[in-house]
Amino acid sequence: MHNLENYLPSGLINFVLVITFSLLIGLSQKKLNIDKGDTLFGSDRTFTLIGLLGYVLYLFSPKDFMLFAGGGLILGLLLGLNYYFKVQRLQHFGITSIITAFITYCTGPLVSLAPSWFYVSVIVVVLLLTEMKATFVEFAQKINNDEFVTLAKFLLISFIILPMLPDERIFPEISLTPYRIWLATVIVSGISYISYLVKHYIFPKSGVVVSGLLGGLYSSTATITILAKRCKTANQEHILDYASAMFLAVGMMFLRLMIIIAIFNFQIFQMLVIPMTILMIVSCAVGFYIRIRNKAHIEVPYEGEKKVAEYNPLEFKVALIFAFLYVVFTLATYYAIEYLGTSGLTILSFLSGTGDITPFILNLTGGQFQHISLLLMTACCLQATVSNNIMKMIYAISFSGNRKELRKPLYIGFSIISTVNFILLLFFL
Repeated sequence: MHNLENYLPSGLINFVLVITFSLLIGLSQKKLNIDKGDTLFGSDRTFTLIGLLGYVLYLFSPKDFMLFAGGGLILGLLLGLNYYFKVQRLQHFGITSIITAFITYCTGPLVSLAPSWFYVSVIVVVLLLTEMKATFVEFAQKINNDEFVTLAKFLLISFIILPMLPDERIFPEISLTPYRIWLATVIVSGISYISYLVKHYIFPKSGVVVSGLLGGLYSSTATITILAKRCKTANQEHILDYASAMFLAVGMMFLRLMIIIAIFNFQIFQMLVIPMTILMIVSCAVGFYIRIRNKAHIEVPYEGEKKVAEYNPLEFKVALIFAFLYVVFTLATYYAIEYLGTSGLTILSFLSGTGDITPFILNLTGGQFQHISLLLMTACCLQATVSNNIMKMIYAISFSGNRKELRKPLYIGFSIISTVNFILLLFFL
């Protein structure tokens, strides 16, 4: 851009940009209202002239903005009169076009004073909001009454409670602070909340396979438990679809762990990214292989007593339980290392897999443990996933009523994943 300005008259590029952006906004307004009987104050040419007027008035007084402000007042008066008669005649109270006209009027100073990324972003937002009116209306109709309460909870725990907490150790010898406890809770809740939104609004009627993928980001153990319960009463031809979804949930567990580890300890993430990516690919490959081999395949709608993706991921009870588990694993990890050394940490990593491994891995990667190498921490993360996947297999068989159609794919699938997990683990021991 700077090299191009050397060969063009001063201000020509800004002039062309103002005209182009103003015309694009005008065309979008015309397209939006072309099928309506409403009479606008103007369309493509009017918006182009509004943008040009703002640019010219700005150039006449670029230091004090007096002429530009005066022109804005006159434009506001004209738009106000137009709005008044529009309300009187049509009973339409929307002011989107008026706000868009004011933004168009400011295009000249924006292009002249702001960096390119900013004024281009403004134009893109205006065009998107104009074109996506129907999409927003449809989306608003889908939103539950409590959805904004859920969003308010997320903002509350993330931007109000978290900054207020002190980052000072509760116990002098243990790296446990109120801020770190709640930060871990916010990150895990945030990932679950995104999974919840994607499932609920982007794939609301998805089948069991997609729900397995998204549920794995929320909680792979809970997803597998619910899928297994559904297998009790499922038709025989649907069983393999449920098994496929279980392994996809396991694959998403590895993705979820990689995201969390990258946030808390990038060094360990660099060591784990390849093995966990391999485990994610292997798990998903097993799931898709089972799905492909199911010759009687029918996409099963994910209907159950309680769907994982429909749980409110921001219930304070859930957040408090996670925070409690995080504290428990922090204390357990410290005393295991203190009294049993590295062998204590190894034992604890296997034991943590019998439940939710997220608090243990968060504490391990985010804590400050002396005399514990990054290599050992990496190995413990993989050890925890081994025992956790074994427990998932037990949960799946138990909660499914030990259906014989499910046993073989579960045994073979989890054996493959566990074998790959052990082989990768050997590289760190």
